[in-house]
Amino acid sequence: MQVYYGKEYSPCLNRDMEFKVYGYAGTPILVFPSQNGRFYEFEDFKMIETVTNELENGEIQIFTIDSIDLESWSDTNGNEGHRIYMHEQWYHYICDEFVPRIHDFNGHTHDRIITTGCSMGATHSMNFFLRRPDLFGGVLSMSGVYSASFFFPNYQDSKVYDNSPLDFLPNMPADHPWMDWYRKSQIIFVCGLGAWEDQMYPDARRLKQILWDKGVDCWYAEWGTDTGHDWPWWRIQFPYYVQFLKENK
Repeated sequence: MQVYYGKEYSPCLNRDMEFKVYGYAGTPILVFPSQNGRFYEFEDFKMIETVTNELENGEIQIFTIDSIDLESWSDTNGNEGHRIYMHEQWYHYICDEFVPRIHDFNGHTHDRIITTGCSMGATHSMNFFLRRPDLFGGVLSMSGVYSASFFFPNYQDSKVYDNSPLDFLPNMPADHPWMDWYRKSQIIFVCGLGAWEDQMYPDARRLKQILWDKGVDCWYAEWGTDTGHDWPWWRIQFPYYVQFLKENK
């Protein structure tokens, strides 16, 4: 399997950011790490191994990036305004700096990119897709929460609102330009009903209903009460749903 390691300076974040690219062609998939995770997490937890055939056959190409959650979502004792500011800087790093690099690596063969992730990575993957469906053509979100109040329980401003799908989606007009993009996209999110998923499936059910009420088709799947919030289950879910995402071009 072709693997590339990169370390490039980000003007948005004023630091070097590391990433990896797996595979040489195919549907580009951007992986957001779990809370406080690093770019090598998906490999370390053997998620990459679950789609080796698709990578070697040029059906998909995976891009893994670093988070800065420790300066934003996870910094619960920090200044709330600064925390969400840092997240927005990371958002612009990804959308304005890293997305063009994905297209460079991918040969500009796909107009839009699929987002994915587990836990906090699922939260990011859905949020980024919903904020920029012109850049991201689909999402596979595994065990995420979709309200910023989970991380900002006592603080709200316009930037927090913009990163809280359960807040901004209900207020989005049915004729908003993003709605057409959503309807052209593959939206998949999944959650278990077992250990440590208690916060996740209520958010997911609400998200599904909001999308349906807006006339946006989505695929929400609940796995059983034996399905916990952990990597062994995500290693099963990821390759199963990738087979549907790789057809979305």
